[in-house]
Amino acid sequence: GEARGEARGRAAEAAAVTLRQLGRRCGPLSEATNSEIQALPLEQLEGLAEALQDFTGPVDLAAWLADHTG
Repeated sequence: GEARGEARGRAAEAAAVTLRQLGRRCGPLSEATNSEIQALPLEQLEGLAEALQDFTGPVDLAAWLADHTG
């Protein structure tokens, strides 16, 4: 239980940091996009955080999400 809660906390923190970085790189995100990113598992959040360094705008984010989510 405790480890699971800790993992959720790390994922929530990673999502918050990633969302702040995405806001700077891609502009304001829709609520749907925010929710989709917050729901990503930690491993995918880490991948997105790395990938966003190469993003030039919201089109890159949309393409990444299409390639890496259901």
